[in-house]
Amino acid sequence: MSTAANLPRIDVRRSDERPSTEIDWLDSKHSFSFGGHFDPANTHHGVLLVNNDDTVKAGSGFETHPHRDMEIVTWVMQGSLVHQDSTGHSGVIYPGLAQRMSAGTGILHSEKNDSWRLGGTGVHTDPVHFVQMWVVPDESGITPGYEQLEIDDELLSGDLLPVASGMAKHDGASAIRIKNRYAALHVARLRPGQDVELPDAPFLHLFVGRGDVVLEGAGPLSAGDAVRFTATGGHRVTATEPAEILVWEMHATIAP
Repeated sequence: MSTAANLPRIDVRRSDERPSTEIDWLDSKHSFSFGGHFDPANTHHGVLLVNNDDTVKAGSGFETHPHRDMEIVTWVMQGSLVHQDSTGHSGVIYPGLAQRMSAGTGILHSEKNDSWRLGGTGVHTDPVHFVQMWVVPDESGITPGYEQLEIDDELLSGDLLPVASGMAKHDGASAIRIKNRYAALHVARLRPGQDVELPDAPFLHLFVGRGDVVLEGAGPLSAGDAVRFTATGGHRVTATEPAEILVWEMHATIAP
């Protein structure tokens, strides 16, 4: 990783500009190169390598598959996602619950929308909508791990809250820990008219998970839009309807 200085820049990326993977059970929009969608000019921003905006149909999902040497954070916007992995962890991820999986030396896991079964009675066909984000760890070859934390009540404040962080300044905060000391994910749920101020950092990535907002100096943003900030910050984001934003604060980037 590198902490070299850069020139200030704000790069708005619209929702419909993202490559997508669409199959019968999955609608996945990719902010960066992913799978068969490779663009050498769009591989990462800061230490963020993946920002996948996924919708999975009921009764479907990602079968068991491997990962290694990656910090994977999952944030559910709607519905519920069932997680199982080879370290023995299993559970349901739902809105307001942050999950981190450290792949380390290697881990197998599956993620499925079991809403049809979790309802207990009748047939439930609700999709699950979630954002999965990958950042590189400080070091490779760590022991795989898993952590989750519910912060639904804290989000009622409308503040921009750290929900996953490896930064020392968030020690003691209500946030799951990631193995990257240069990065933190913040989330805010905003009511119409509420605003938050973005951190000032060498690299920021703002993603609008749902709703519409206005970014100071850049204008309106809608669900699925993203903004990549370089060497700047402090801008205000104001909701024009109920909205949820995800903001990565990063103080390093992947070295070329």
